Amino acid sequence: MSNNNKYILAIESSCDDTGASVLKNNKVLSNCIANQEIHKSYGGVVPELASRAHQSNIVPVVHQALTIANIDKKDLSAIAYTRGPGLLGSLLVGSSFAKSMSLSLKIPLIEVNHMQAHLLCHFINDERIKIPKFPFIGVTLSGGHTQIVHVDNYFKMKIIGTTLDDAIGEAFDKCGKILGLNYPAGKEIDDLAKNGDSDKFKFPIPKVPNLDVSYSGVKTAFLNFINNNLSKNKNFIKQNLSDISASIQKNLIKIIMNKIEIASEKSGIDRIVIGGGVSANSEIKKELELRKKTKNWEVYIPPIEYTMDNAAMIGIVGYYKLLNKDYSKLNQVSDPRLSF
Repeated sequence: MSNNNKYILAIESSCDDTGASVLKNNKVLSNCIANQEIHKSYGGVVPELASRAHQSNIVPVVHQALTIANIDKKDLSAIAYTRGPGLLGSLLVGSSFAKSMSLSLKIPLIEVNHMQAHLLCHFINDERIKIPKFPFIGVTLSGGHTQIVHVDNYFKMKIIGTTLDDAIGEAFDKCGKILGLNYPAGKEIDDLAKNGDSDKFKFPIPKVPNLDVSYSGVKTAFLNFINNNLSKNKNFIKQNLSDISASIQKNLIKIIMNKIEIASEKSGIDRIVIGGGVSANSEIKKELELRKKTKNWEVYIPPIEYTMDNAAMIGIVGYYKLLNKDYSKLNQVSDPRLSF
């Protein structure tokens, strides 16, 4: 192995997916994920079950990542792991494994902020990815977070807007549950919406100051809307499912798009970088494409495998931290509420 090359093993365990990835410098050699199907029957992630499943999955997933990358663990330069934010039990499984492996191999340990990684996945060396220039407006859209971030460089980031309650992905899931859809509901709502009229039903746009957003009020309004209509027609959902899906999806996306527009206007920055699972949604892609034409925005959306929780995005942050010799200590604690 060339001394110029850095081989990084990255571990992601913030929620219910156990991820392991190997990067050669900024290029992904493997990106493996073990999903946890058990949560579907509960309609949401059960933290205790998630941490147990991570314990079962982490060794086989790391082994698979090393095998696919054709790398021996002795060739690794560093180990990167998700310190937070996330579910504490899940984070502890990943951090404990990373710390043990780094100690045994005598190589640097690098902690990574999960939310920074969602934005920095755009710096992975991949022919499908167009790398943004700094500064840019970063937008993280996921089941656990909705944030608007002013990004000056790899590590100088400032949250300028966030949700005051539910994240956008959580709002999709809760509305989907009201409709009787499976968890997670985002993709199913998106698929149904393709055959629906997004202007058929109207839902409120919350008036929230500055660049913050709120989704809990819309969820309540949606629940009341469904219950009122079901009281008049027990088949209302079944007869209008596509139109309801299209209408609520348009509303949920419009709430964040309004704030992204304001952030761009206030900062004078027209580079918009999206990350997180909801960035795979077709409605936000449509709205961003529209802004490219009407506002001359530069829009960056990652390939779908980098939108969801994955270890490659942890690895790319690890790579840039390794170059800076920004290492972690073995006594660094996991932080479920870690901020920038």
